[in-house]
Amino acid sequence: MTAPIKSAPRKIIHLDMDAFYTSVEQRDFPQYRGKPLVVGGDPSGRGVVAAASYEVRKFGVRSAMSCYEARKRCPEVIFVPPRFEVYRAVSAHIRAIMHTLTSQVEPLSLDEAYLDVTGLQVHQGSATLMANWLRAQILEHTGLSASAGVSFNKMLAKIASDINKPNGTAIITPDDADAFISTLPIERFHGIGKATTKRLHAMNIRNGADLRCTPAPLLVNEFGKRGQFYYDIAHGRDERPVKAERQHKSVGSETTFRDNLSNDKTLRTQIYEQNADAFTQMHNKKLVAYTITLKIKYADFTQITRSHTLSTAFVNADSAHYWLDKLFLDIPRALPIRLVGVTYSSLALATQILPQLNLFE
Repeated sequence: MTAPIKSAPRKIIHLDMDAFYTSVEQRDFPQYRGKPLVVGGDPSGRGVVAAASYEVRKFGVRSAMSCYEARKRCPEVIFVPPRFEVYRAVSAHIRAIMHTLTSQVEPLSLDEAYLDVTGLQVHQGSATLMANWLRAQILEHTGLSASAGVSFNKMLAKIASDINKPNGTAIITPDDADAFISTLPIERFHGIGKATTKRLHAMNIRNGADLRCTPAPLLVNEFGKRGQFYYDIAHGRDERPVKAERQHKSVGSETTFRDNLSNDKTLRTQIYEQNADAFTQMHNKKLVAYTITLKIKYADFTQITRSHTLSTAFVNADSAHYWLDKLFLDIPRALPIRLVGVTYSSLALATQILPQLNLFE
């Protein structure tokens, strides 16, 4: 009897941008480079840290920390407000680069994603070379650095991406996995949070070797279905597939002004900017839309939307200006405006709807 053929291990890349929000700010504003920078909150100490540069992390400043605590730890810290519309646009550009390598991309957030590159023949079929190529392309086209982890499942790839941060690649091969997992602290396992770590510590389980030696029924009894997952990952098993991006129901962009606006010309300019950002996102996702929606939030935080649907798809950002102007005229103007947003919906794949336009060559 012949032995069953064992399938080759998967090749998974986890790509993680380095200090994404603060890196974008340091790229766009040279005066912040090399400085302890926080995105979020304000100098008075109100709010929380949304992102921290590597320069300020040396002082123990981390995301989700209060800005008051951040200033206590680093009096020289610089606070800047987030520019989410910019981060989304950069993220869309990075995502488009990933899709030039493979369609099997699963975004986790604006700054990280999984890619399944199993079976690809480019770059000598090496997932490590593919990861380094991606990092080089992102640096060339956005000026931002990324780190990558390469392994045969999602959990190990994600852990690996943190090993050589910033601006590095790490690989965990099937031959290395058991030894690596054995010494890995429980809190470093992806999917095991603080509360679970505390419970595992109470069971005298502190690293991968301890977890591997714990019987699966005991873990299931303690944690339910998650217990089987913990047992599996302790043995290097994680069969979760990379889930490619689902079809989007809408694509949009919005911005909040520092000062409330009333001037029609200025507001139209801002609306056109959000429209351009939203259309670019849609273009990068190779989608077209039939419906456009204008969102307005007033100074008293009430908001209103107006929409229009066409019988044919919007083919470029400028083609939406006429309808945005009409929607804007339909908006009540009793109060100043603090936010504008533009959203495209009723989406379809451009290659199916408009193949004759060759929009994405």
